[in-house]
Amino acid sequence: MLWASAFVSIRAAAPHYAPGALALGRLLTASLALAVVLAVKRVPLPPRQAWPGILTSGVLWFGLYMVALNWGEQGVDAGTAAMVVNIGPLVIALLSGWLLKEGFPPMLLAGMAVSFAGAVVVGLSTSGGTSASLGGVLLCLLAALAYGAGVVAQKPALTYATPLQVTTYGCFVGTAVTLPFAWQLLTELPDAPPAATLNMVYLGLFPTALAFTTWTYALSRTTAGKMGATTYAVPAVVILIAWPALNEVPAPLTLLGGAICLAGVAIARRRPAPRRPARR
Repeated sequence: MLWASAFVSIRAAAPHYAPGALALGRLLTASLALAVVLAVKRVPLPPRQAWPGILTSGVLWFGLYMVALNWGEQGVDAGTAAMVVNIGPLVIALLSGWLLKEGFPPMLLAGMAVSFAGAVVVGLSTSGGTSASLGGVLLCLLAALAYGAGVVAQKPALTYATPLQVTTYGCFVGTAVTLPFAWQLLTELPDAPPAATLNMVYLGLFPTALAFTTWTYALSRTTAGKMGATTYAVPAVVILIAWPALNEVPAPLTLLGGAICLAGVAIARRRPAPRRPARR
């Protein structure tokens, strides 16, 4: 729900903040909130073994993904962006099956195929027939690859550190990566309307600080492939949130695509039926 709401808030803030400035403002807000939680709970530094995964996920998912997606959406419509970014869960399934030895469960692959088809339907129904720039498509593809690789890097770190540690220090790393946009943020902040700035703060507090922490908590208790598949529910939730918030009435094809996405998630999360013992 919170990640789905992020797409609505990004659209509200994007006209007033450049992609890098918006990413930095979002990550700064999240970092401050998470730093307070660390101080109150007196959480120590993560152990040394967790740092490779924290650094990798921080650079790729918190840093590169947010900037690339914000930037890419300037050159493509929302439907095209959704289709390209939804390559991310497929990347997670492939990398986790190969690098993390999670394998390739048939139900997971079938569910992801169904969900990706639903994402394509949503993308086609919302594209509006506009042309997409090659640069915008490539930036969205870069965002999808960064997201997928960042999730897979997070999983081993959770063997040594808590979800709060992995999320917080990954967010700190992402903030450091986006610091080159600090001057741009300081320049745009005084001229941005309060509503746009409030949306940026919301993005930091809820879709980043809270949602990323709960995501990491869940990731520590299941496989990366299955967690990636759950994000295919996001397009369906975005449709429902954008309807009242942005007055975007979904077309029947859009609703169909959202339903297909949810059906694919249900398939991917199903456990295979236990095998009956062979009769002797």
